[in-house]
Amino acid sequence: MADFDLKELERIIAERGNSQDVGSWTAKLFRAGTPKAAQKLGEEAVETVIAAVGGDRDGVISESADLLYHWMVVLALSGVSLEEVLDELARRTGRSGIEEKAARQGD
Repeated sequence: MADFDLKELERIIAERGNSQDVGSWTAKLFRAGTPKAAQKLGEEAVETVIAAVGGDRDGVISESADLLYHWMVVLALSGVSLEEVLDELARRTGRSGIEEKAARQGD
């Protein structure tokens, strides 16, 4: 599974999301739209936090996978590419997190 990365997940989500496959969870989320996908993203974030706070390592792995998947679905539905997010993260690495956050609060 070493060749699997978030770019591959992005490709799979786009392919499945735009399919008419009634058995595809991704296609179902695309049909339901951003509100449902964002709701699922929030649920998975909470479940990841609960697993982390509870010291459940396997739970953190499993819930993080769900979290990343649903985040990528929300990105796709929002018309945002993974590359755009990575570019933003790269832009932010040039300064401290405290400086970067202060600059955003001024917006």
